[in-house]
Amino acid sequence: MILIALGANLPSNVGSPRATLEAALRSLAQEGGDIVARSRFYQSSPVPKSDQPDYLNAVAAIKSQLDPPALLAVLGAIETRFGRRRGERNAARSLDLDLIAFDDLIRDVAPILPHPRMHERAFVLLPLAEVAPNWVHPRLRLSVAALIQALPPAARAECRPLANN
Repeated sequence: MILIALGANLPSNVGSPRATLEAALRSLAQEGGDIVARSRFYQSSPVPKSDQPDYLNAVAAIKSQLDPPALLAVLGAIETRFGRRRGERNAARSLDLDLIAFDDLIRDVAPILPHPRMHERAFVLLPLAEVAPNWVHPRLRLSVAALIQALPPAARAECRPLANN
């Protein structure tokens, strides 16, 4: 199972963050692989805290014939098409696609797998629990439920599913 985190907090060239994530999922299905499952959308506060707009986040599980570097290149190309401009770290963005896990693969070279900060982020773990409730972090050997439980309560509270999913 390949896991992709999606996020946006600025409009893109296709519209609102929600429209962007929906369109990005369609692009991912066309270019990256078959979408097996996807979470609801979650609204989350920016990390670290700032005056940016809240993010809209989701996680998708896919099957793909691409290897991790090729899939990462596809994700980057999709981000660029949707107006993503790389600059300041943690800046607001029109689209963010992160390769968070690729089966049980552990890689210490780009792309680093699993994603090195995914276990610290409620906006990844909460939607991930919907898509793959039995997933176990291959490096930490902890279930997604245990990773969520280890998050600070404030982090969990700042990430909530949208009512109109």
